[in-house]
Amino acid sequence: MPQMGESIAEGTVSVWLKKVGDRVERDETLMEISTDKVAAEIPSPASGTLVEILVQEGETVEVGTVVAYIETDAAAAAGGEAPAPSAAKNENVPAADGVPAPTAAPPSTVPAPVEEKAAAAAARQDRSAGGVSPPRDGDGNEPESAEERLRRRSTPLVRRIAAEHGVSLDQIRGTGRAGRVTKDDILRFIESGGVAAQPAAERGAATPAGFYEHVEHPEVEVGPEDRAEPMSRMTQLIAEHMVLSRRISAHVHSYFEVDYSRVDQIRAKNASLWAGQDVKVTYTAFIAKAVAQALREHPRINASISGKHVVYRGNINIGVAVALEWGLIVPVVKKADELSLVGLARAIQDLATRARTKRLSPEEVQGGTFTITNPGIFGTVLGFPIINQPQVAIMAVGAVEKRPVVITDGFGNDAIVARKRGFLSLGYDHRLVNGADADQFLARVKENLENFPDPA
Repeated sequence: MPQMGESIAEGTVSVWLKKVGDRVERDETLMEISTDKVAAEIPSPASGTLVEILVQEGETVEVGTVVAYIETDAAAAAGGEAPAPSAAKNENVPAADGVPAPTAAPPSTVPAPVEEKAAAAAARQDRSAGGVSPPRDGDGNEPESAEERLRRRSTPLVRRIAAEHGVSLDQIRGTGRAGRVTKDDILRFIESGGVAAQPAAERGAATPAGFYEHVEHPEVEVGPEDRAEPMSRMTQLIAEHMVLSRRISAHVHSYFEVDYSRVDQIRAKNASLWAGQDVKVTYTAFIAKAVAQALREHPRINASISGKHVVYRGNINIGVAVALEWGLIVPVVKKADELSLVGLARAIQDLATRARTKRLSPEEVQGGTFTITNPGIFGTVLGFPIINQPQVAIMAVGAVEKRPVVITDGFGNDAIVARKRGFLSLGYDHRLVNGADADQFLARVKENLENFPDPA
């Protein structure tokens, strides 16, 4: 299982694209995996034959776990004689040089060198699962070891629970890789009274541990005409994150109607220019530009809550939700306020394309400070989205369509005319963002769109 990002400790095998006995080429897509950050296609590390699959579809394992063995071309040419286990260049993705061709032995037969490598890998993982980094000296001057650094790379959810309960992760014996503290570890610590020794005034009102538990979906009766199938890993994660977000944030929604006449004028005027630059400047690009400018003026919307602190983000990183056939993903445009309109359009287009072809890196779906979702492309007039934790606000874009509008001319005469209009709705966390904050932000976005400067 490859390392898909610094903060990612495990992955789920979504689908094997090859089966046992299939020929694979180096860098040919071998399987698809999903993590809590990204879904990705994983290439084969070598050319050869896939001779054994150890981790089946739907199984979740830690980074570094051996998931399959490939008999390389060199091993096949040598008649299956394997080098010593130490010859493997990468312990995390060992080459299965010692596995004989399927015709030489039953598929279940694995020669001793491979058994030794598998046992060694399992032993390493067993040691990691139970290991705890040694404590520092009292003066705290000793440099951190690699294991200590890895142990501190807990997930954002674990750090958030620790902050809200006033718990230091150093207090907890972690059961994850290299002693890493998992969510179950910290919940057990809290349930066992690990924070009871702290004064209530210091730790604040206690939040029940069950508040952060995994979502338990009630069982329903399956009828004879129904079809039941397991949830994909991505669907499970989305379900869990959305319910947790509802539990964590006090959701409130406001919405404004925007006139896109000015945006349409600019799009019509520059259509041929942008076509020559091979970029499609959509309404989403204009909205992202207007939002980025407004976020700089309203830093509370671009913040996060961390325990009893408010973290005001230094960068404006806008996540743009992309609907996929198998779920939903939110790639992030970093430092969006520093990009031009065309630069934003190009970045959004590139991220969306690579999201649909599973070519995003983990870093490209992390670090968002604000999210835009555009259900309007499917005809939705108005949406009330759920906040993408640990952010405090998310904007939904409604369908842009012609509507009758009352306008007043310079002489005070009213008339009903057709105008391109659409709703923008803002979901925000009332723990930090008040109605006035949200409305002033939305008003600024509306003003930016209705008075957009011509970029030409």
